[in-house]
Amino acid sequence: MHRILAITFAALALAFASAQTLTVWVWDINKPALESTIDSFQSMHPGVEVIVEDIGNQNAYDRGLAGCAAGGFGMPDVYLVENNEAEVFWAQFPDCFIDLRDLGASELLPLFPAFKWAELTAGEAIHAIPYDSGPTAIFYRRDLYEQAGIDVNAIETWGDFIAAGQAMNAATDGAVKMGTVAKGADDEWFRMLANQADCFYFDDDASQVTVAQSGCVLALETLKDLYDADVLAVGGWVEQIQLIQNSAAASAFFGSWYGGVIQAEAPDQSGMWGVYLTPALESGGVRASNLGGSALAIPASTAHPELAYDFVVNALANEENQLRILFDYGLTPSLLSLLDSPALDQGVEYFGDQAVWSLILGTLGDVPAVAGTAFFQEAREVMIGVVNTYLDGGFASAQAALDQAARQISQATGLPIAD
Repeated sequence: MHRILAITFAALALAFASAQTLTVWVWDINKPALESTIDSFQSMHPGVEVIVEDIGNQNAYDRGLAGCAAGGFGMPDVYLVENNEAEVFWAQFPDCFIDLRDLGASELLPLFPAFKWAELTAGEAIHAIPYDSGPTAIFYRRDLYEQAGIDVNAIETWGDFIAAGQAMNAATDGAVKMGTVAKGADDEWFRMLANQADCFYFDDDASQVTVAQSGCVLALETLKDLYDADVLAVGGWVEQIQLIQNSAAASAFFGSWYGGVIQAEAPDQSGMWGVYLTPALESGGVRASNLGGSALAIPASTAHPELAYDFVVNALANEENQLRILFDYGLTPSLLSLLDSPALDQGVEYFGDQAVWSLILGTLGDVPAVAGTAFFQEAREVMIGVVNTYLDGGFASAQAALDQAARQISQATGLPIAD
């Protein structure tokens, strides 16, 4: 009788485990990337099913906001959130996601760079764990640089980049530009340059508008120098890809994830590309910044918080899983221990067998931390217009342009302008 009961209880336990399912909301390449970690998770939790759903970037954001507004109704067990949008959730719905300290996340703090945590915490609370990062770099066409006589090792500052761009113009009669900029469509160049100068829309605790301070002024002045030197082609996302495909752009300045975009959109150019560090704003300055990146959060409505946390930690703090995500899916990890991995020293065929990941990941510890705040999108919209107008000569100086931007951002957000 006892044997029968034991067998029955074991069967019930197995059935219960099998009935447990985790759902994960993501978009694009994150679906197969995170699916690649499921086997190792299931080795710890046999019988637990994991369903990773690609619901689209904008849809994930919209459904996340709607789910939080509905008290967590319809939310998944694990939620992918972009860093620069994360603070919208923490500010508007502070109880929508679990404070992961309750599950042991405090011990993960040293494993990831400070700049990744800046937007994932609120006070002492930890609302999400860093996933991929976007450390910036210059992706460049080796053959086009060689044609123009450009030595990448001589490009240490943006002034050097401008000089190289002028050489490119001369060698190609202006048919090939040194880079591309989404003037009027985005302010990503400004954000990357400002990040280098440890400046952003807001201060570190997101209490003041700081976009008119000296580091941001230097960033905007540098962008104007690049634009006025006629070394950048203008175009939005699609146009920039077309310029690359048509060999009309010799470089791309973006977060590291853009390397995957180039490989996907220009597969015939394999072996022609290389990578070098982001030029410094001034001689001896920081050669690192960040654009993009995401994190995994756990909605408070989940019925399986411990399982969800184990899934997140296994995916993001496991070196083997992170190396697979890097090499198979092109997503730049945030896990600092990978910097010591010999795997990073292997060459990447598309980039002329250059060890690009060792170069790019080596900048993670140099990226200044900034806070996006719950008002990131409002500030970004203001800056897109102000940068566009300034590049067209609509302001007497970068300081005047950013003073205007600060006033508009302050009006839109209610935050005071920093002294």
